[in-house]
Amino acid sequence: MTDRRSFLKLAAKTAAVTAASTTLPRVNIASAQGKPINIGFIPLTDCASVVMAQELGYFKKYGVNVNVIKQASWAATRDGLLSGDLHAAHCLFSLPLSVYAGIGGPAGRELPIAMVLNNNGQAITLENTFKAAAGDPKAAGEIIRRLIAQGKAPTFAMTFPGGTHDIWLRSWLAQAGVPQGKVGIITVPPPQMVANMKVGNMDGFCVGEPWGGVAVAQGIGFTHLTTQQIWRNHPEKALVLNKDFSARKDELKAVMRAILDASAWLDSIANRRQAARVISASRYVNAPAEVIQGRLEGKYDMGGAIGNRQFLGDQMMFSRAAQTNLPRHAHAIWFLAQFVRFGLIKSAPDYQAVAQKLILDDLYREVAREAGVKVPTDDMAKIKTTIDGLTFDPRRPAEFIKANPIPV
Repeated sequence: MTDRRSFLKLAAKTAAVTAASTTLPRVNIASAQGKPINIGFIPLTDCASVVMAQELGYFKKYGVNVNVIKQASWAATRDGLLSGDLHAAHCLFSLPLSVYAGIGGPAGRELPIAMVLNNNGQAITLENTFKAAAGDPKAAGEIIRRLIAQGKAPTFAMTFPGGTHDIWLRSWLAQAGVPQGKVGIITVPPPQMVANMKVGNMDGFCVGEPWGGVAVAQGIGFTHLTTQQIWRNHPEKALVLNKDFSARKDELKAVMRAILDASAWLDSIANRRQAARVISASRYVNAPAEVIQGRLEGKYDMGGAIGNRQFLGDQMMFSRAAQTNLPRHAHAIWFLAQFVRFGLIKSAPDYQAVAQKLILDDLYREVAREAGVKVPTDDMAKIKTTIDGLTFDPRRPAEFIKANPIPV
């Protein structure tokens, strides 16, 4: 966690980004008077930049007519993007990589990534019989191995094969020393996680907020780990596109400008309180505003034996003075390497080629330049994950996989 002074400095920088962005002239796009652009979202707190771009009038400001449309699952989001029913979507960063690799969809189909929407803010929730292992993956691993030996292998849920939550869950199991093939791993849509654990369909889950917070509030589980404790400032959701829509450059750039404005707006704590009230509505996330607000502000009731924990600057972040939003090739390569490491695909892809095909970093740089937003320079920087202390070199993914086998 960062200290409060560092977070306040970052918030000040973010406010400057907002001021620079919002003083630029309105962009006029002809399609604003025609058919709307359909942008899908899943009921999760990190849909906030898309929802607030609509609610605050930023899409209209940049001249585009947008519908934000709730989706039932990530599979439904994928299908809508592939069919063109959705032009763009709030989407798991690694979903397009999973689809292209043939894990979570038809291999070779392209769903381009235009920008990152947020860092951090997901969680691994365990049911209360695991509370002796609160915050300790190794201790959780001991409990899991004991259950396996007793013929009671636990089941854990994630939200999409090869999605970010799937990889966070498998990374946690690896750090816990648990062979992933010895436990159940099932797919459950985010809004259904709490209800499914309540009736005993699984022993834990990895999903975005507010559902970890809701599980704590309802007393059915505790937050074992947040994903910022797995990899600080990891990419989480992205603006993912229907491939044909990616060619409608003026409209797409206007959409991205609006979301950049909303992202900067959201990194003010006071604005997050307003956003929590807005997105809590049934047409959006449909969860208690106080649960959404607490974790947006970094005030986590972890539940179990952990109690309260304050995250500052490494809670869910939407802008970080525009450090969040660049889609990085290194991040795409990291996820592809995890697909190989965890056996989700049988052979290594052409890492660089896939990343180049799906990551629209040149488009983002163009939008950022027009918005007066500084672009980070760490596109292919090495990545160090927090949970295991491993360093990943995106130029040498095969070496990383060989050096870091998973438990079998």
